[in-house]
Amino acid sequence: MKAQPQASHFIDGEYVEDTDGTVIESIYPATGEVIARLHAATPAIIEKAIASAKRAQKEWASWSPAVRGRVLKKAAEIMRERNRELSELETLDTGKPIQETIVADPTSGADSFEFFGGIIATAMNGSQIPLGGDWAYTKRVPLGVVVGIGAWNYPQQIACWKGAPALAAGNAIVFKPSEVTPLGALKIAEILIEAGAPKGVYNVIQGDRETGPLLVSHPDVAKVSLTGSVPTGRKVAGAAASQLKHVTMELGGKSPIVVFDDADIDSAISGAMLGNFYSTGQVCSNGTRVFVHKAIKETFLARLKARTEAILIGDPQDEATQMGPMVSLAQREKVLSYIDKGKAEGATLITGGGIPNSVTGEGFYIQPTVFADVTDDMTIAREEIFGPVMCVLDFEDEAEVIARANATEFGLSAGVFTADFSRAHRVVDQLEAGTLWINTYNLCPVEIPFGGSKQSGFGRENSAAALEHYSELKTVYVGMGKCEAPY
Repeated sequence: MKAQPQASHFIDGEYVEDTDGTVIESIYPATGEVIARLHAATPAIIEKAIASAKRAQKEWASWSPAVRGRVLKKAAEIMRERNRELSELETLDTGKPIQETIVADPTSGADSFEFFGGIIATAMNGSQIPLGGDWAYTKRVPLGVVVGIGAWNYPQQIACWKGAPALAAGNAIVFKPSEVTPLGALKIAEILIEAGAPKGVYNVIQGDRETGPLLVSHPDVAKVSLTGSVPTGRKVAGAAASQLKHVTMELGGKSPIVVFDDADIDSAISGAMLGNFYSTGQVCSNGTRVFVHKAIKETFLARLKARTEAILIGDPQDEATQMGPMVSLAQREKVLSYIDKGKAEGATLITGGGIPNSVTGEGFYIQPTVFADVTDDMTIAREEIFGPVMCVLDFEDEAEVIARANATEFGLSAGVFTADFSRAHRVVDQLEAGTLWINTYNLCPVEIPFGGSKQSGFGRENSAAALEHYSELKTVYVGMGKCEAPY
């Protein structure tokens, strides 16, 4: 099983290699097999990519928004035509089951290109301001060269979520995928060239922890958009701020889901499972603190246990498989260590907690895990685990659960399940999060903004709001008469 690309990097419309870079091994999480070897970008590769983007951006920005939009919509069309191929690559890259990648990964990237390609002709319009005899107008203009730094949980989606608004607004981008999942973004870059984008307007370079700082600190970079952990976000935002660069930070969370006693229990269980087990729990917006009203706790846990234990874990390339492995051995070991802490600190293990017996071989599999009787001070209730570990906490009072849900440095997402819509809106208004759901969870269509508050980041991805973070406002005052001075 091999997925070796033509070369490690895609710069100025073609594949580029520099074997002086550190070797990056791409490992298929289901077997532990090395499926590709690439090289991290050297300083020379970084310079080449940024110079290419800087040159291409001028040409790209000179195209009318409608023409740029046409290219993005063509890219979306190609992605949909090749959805199966791209989904299979995403499964090799991440270990996520094909039944998931085929509906949630390249398709959401295509949605992003299509959406921004469709709205850009009017979304960047400015305003005209009458000032008596004089007048003024505003216009939105691109920032220049944007650096995108991706995470390993949704590599193709993130490559598009950052690329689509950046390109629509007239920028060029240098995208660095996670070294854990280096393959998918290269295909996105290929497709954009095939769709008609100028060479150099979307570049992909591989790298590790040493590569990101070189990109962020480069004087020709105007903006950095990161998807990653809070500690990484602090470092990247600090480095960017030292040079007054624009930043978008889409970081981690420890999000709450609040299930009131009048909720549809089966619907709430579905939401909790989607918010903890989809993508083997490796989703930043996951609702990993599930607050369940004491009146329905036992029923909730019993049904949740049965449904969790029925999840089919296996070969990600089998369309019947519902859960694949963790993305890496290191990530699985990290999650198992949190499970051990949960047990040690007194949480009740309802199900899971180890490596499934049904799977053999060297893959990085783990059981979907549910803890009950979790208290707010436990490590598993405070720290982001980024794996399929659900913490169920009890509550009785609305004000109490709101206070407890907000008692975290994170503020990415939250969910509420209740039949009382007055309460639903009252509660979400008080929850400190950037993206919230009522009676569902983790749905992120491109039409709505996505992003966090507090330590979970700033800026927004998706929707027309994203364009504001990839452009800046230019104001022009037009004097209609003679200019006079008092001296």
